[in-house]
Amino acid sequence: MRHVAIIGSGPAGYYTAEAAQKALGEDVRIDIFDTLPVPYGLIRSGVAPDHQSIKGVSRRYEKVALSDNVRFVGNVMIGRDVSIAELQDLYDAVVLATGAPKDRELGIPGEDLGNVFGSAAFVGWYNGHPQFADLDPDLSGKTAVVIGMGNVALDVARILSKTRAEFAGSDIVAHALHALEASTIERIVILGRRGPHQIMMTPKELGELGDLERASPHVANADLPEPGDDAILEPGLRKSVSHLRAFAATPEHIRAEKPKAIEFVFMSSPKAVIGNEKVEAIEVEKTRLDHGRAVGTGEVERIPADLVVACIGYRTSPIPGVPFDERLGRFANDEGRILPGLYCVGWARRGPTGTIGTNRPDGYAVVELIGADIAEGALGAARKPGRAGFDALAAERGLDVVTFRDWKRIEEAEEKAAREGAPREKFVDVEAMIKAKG
Repeated sequence: MRHVAIIGSGPAGYYTAEAAQKALGEDVRIDIFDTLPVPYGLIRSGVAPDHQSIKGVSRRYEKVALSDNVRFVGNVMIGRDVSIAELQDLYDAVVLATGAPKDRELGIPGEDLGNVFGSAAFVGWYNGHPQFADLDPDLSGKTAVVIGMGNVALDVARILSKTRAEFAGSDIVAHALHALEASTIERIVILGRRGPHQIMMTPKELGELGDLERASPHVANADLPEPGDDAILEPGLRKSVSHLRAFAATPEHIRAEKPKAIEFVFMSSPKAVIGNEKVEAIEVEKTRLDHGRAVGTGEVERIPADLVVACIGYRTSPIPGVPFDERLGRFANDEGRILPGLYCVGWARRGPTGTIGTNRPDGYAVVELIGADIAEGALGAARKPGRAGFDALAAERGLDVVTFRDWKRIEEAEEKAAREGAPREKFVDVEAMIKAKG
């Protein structure tokens, strides 16, 4: 019997478990660990609350979780409750599927001013992640600046723009819904260092901006390349740029019918956040493209800002005893191998790139490595205690481990607490989750 520990219960973790089941069959026992008492990682706390269809992938993970040889081990923090070295003593293979939960820093003066947030924090706030539930952003100003040209920036801009009615059917948490309902933000600037042909926004998400009840997207015609230049783009990006062209072509009197404006500002690199204790403006330098890179022109301007959300990427959190690549913000690895018996997968392996589905081939690839290491004898004889050994350690340390059955009780309580039309009302603190499991 082989024992595998997977650290992280998001998409990368569950796809890896699925792959291990198929490759190793009845000869494997898999424990999936998570710091929180609830599974699914970014499916729960990262995917936008108004994108419920995307969250439906969790049903596939539940099928894996309910298998006899897979177990969810929630409310266990690696590094605090148990070390990687201890897990390696207990399990034949340990796979880090911890994602990239930390915001990349802007690296500019003033980013520590009040009401300046990274997207992990801000998205975590409106999604009810316990770490960020108390963020309490001030939405009483007029202008929000969202830095970044990817789908997360679109999510933040869209969430800031919606009416309460537009959140029907979503699982946005109550504290965020109330704050957004009272918001006085009327101008949302989406700021990017490069131009329309370099955006990372997908067509579906970008197109949604055109259907908002009280917000209209604004793109300046002067910022768009010549239409013929779109022919060199891959089809998805070409379709996204066509949305930008449609936004630019919208007559001014049509845009004026909606009280909120979502303005795209291209070729502008943030240089400083300005303010006393709280942000008041953001200073940007106009850029030009040099072989695809944004190069400063020396032309500087200020954009008023009462709220800043930086959506510029994420970093993996280091774990004591695990080699880490500080430059790339992920674990140091060779195609998924870190050390003998220690592997990584998903964003923890490759950095924050790709879609949810990208984690599936990644999970299968790392299990191939584990299978090869078993075949070559690199993982030793199948004599490690696995979950029985961990259970003894957990009992010794008094850990309050949450099982998948416990999670289902938490989920049931969230569904019962839902406001009308919503799928659930998430618990936003760990103690309430633990209490709900009974």
